[in-house]
Amino acid sequence: MRIRIKLYGVLRRDRFKDEVCEYPDGTGIAVIVDHFQFPRHLLGIILVNGQHADIETALDDGDTLSLLPVIDGG
Repeated sequence: MRIRIKLYGVLRRDRFKDEVCEYPDGTGIAVIVDHFQFPRHLLGIILVNGQHADIETALDDGDTLSLLPVIDGG
């Protein structure tokens, strides 16, 4: 299945902004996070097709996964 992955903020560092990748059917977000070695403590917001999701969510062909880092400030 084809998944579009969009990265934001510090998660883009030395990576990509927007890329389409192939994964086996039913791949979960955790597999993708581990594949790209994203530090889990930096993950703030996870979206699938613009809707909030958690790291255990399974993806479907054609989904767009957006990963945003923790935002700090005040």
